[in-house]
Amino acid sequence: MQLPRHVREAIEERAGEMSLAALRMAASALSEAYRAGAGAPRIEAAERTAAYLATRMPATYAAARAVLGETHRLLGDRQISSVLDIGAGAGAASLAALEEYSGAAVTLVDRDRALLEAARQWLPEARVLVEDVQRAATLEPHDLVILAYSAGEMGRLPLARLWQAAKVALILIEPGTPRGFAVVRAARSELLAAGAHMIAPCPAGGPCPVVDPDWCHFAARLERSSLHRRLKDAGLGYEDEKYSYVALAREPVAPAVSRVVRRPRQHSGLIELDLCTPGGLTAIRVSRRDGERFRAARRAEWGAPGI
Repeated sequence: MQLPRHVREAIEERAGEMSLAALRMAASALSEAYRAGAGAPRIEAAERTAAYLATRMPATYAAARAVLGETHRLLGDRQISSVLDIGAGAGAASLAALEEYSGAAVTLVDRDRALLEAARQWLPEARVLVEDVQRAATLEPHDLVILAYSAGEMGRLPLARLWQAAKVALILIEPGTPRGFAVVRAARSELLAAGAHMIAPCPAGGPCPVVDPDWCHFAARLERSSLHRRLKDAGLGYEDEKYSYVALAREPVAPAVSRVVRRPRQHSGLIELDLCTPGGLTAIRVSRRDGERFRAARRAEWGAPGI
């Protein structure tokens, strides 16, 4: 998984105008703030923006692509012609949405003017609003409303207004941490109680079966650019972005019959899968003797529908 080529090239060009040492310091500060669940660190805006674009934007895009791909599959042919990206930053989630819904009209909303200005480079046709969504009395309705890595930074989430703005569906993505999952689970409960219908990842709309201190999360693998590796002093050419999410619809959707909620464990002639099902969490063991079911289990991936 990579950002579109023209976006990668624009990011490399911007980063080339700054010293590597300054970008490394900014990238480190961003990582610390991200792990702590805090807002943007107090560093110079140009360096913070460039560091975000090089290190965090690719991860946000990878998670959003994974979520939007599954959401699109389950929504089927439902029309998505407009996207409202709340806390849009540099537009990673909108880029991912346009991969699934080409030609959709996009509106970006964020308080960070510098990130929105960067987004104009690769989303020139998008409508850009520099404002705090928590203070907005109303939000213009769009087919799809997305909050990618932004809900946890808002404090009190204006879910009623966000849901009112979603004509077809709402997607919320957060870091795959206990704190991020708690944000997702709380929003899930509130919106289901308000009449929303489950799309993904859950196979049903009942109470979440995950019990603290466990948490539900998935992973998207992204390819690191050479700049990304230099800023993080990373040896591997990829990283796995952990994320939690929920996607909810206005009208009923047929969700997956089950969801693989851990990495499959493969042994000689045996595969173990942890599944979330309408009846709760369950672990299954599939033997080579099970034939086609075993072959399906071999293809199963963390985050994908179960067998």
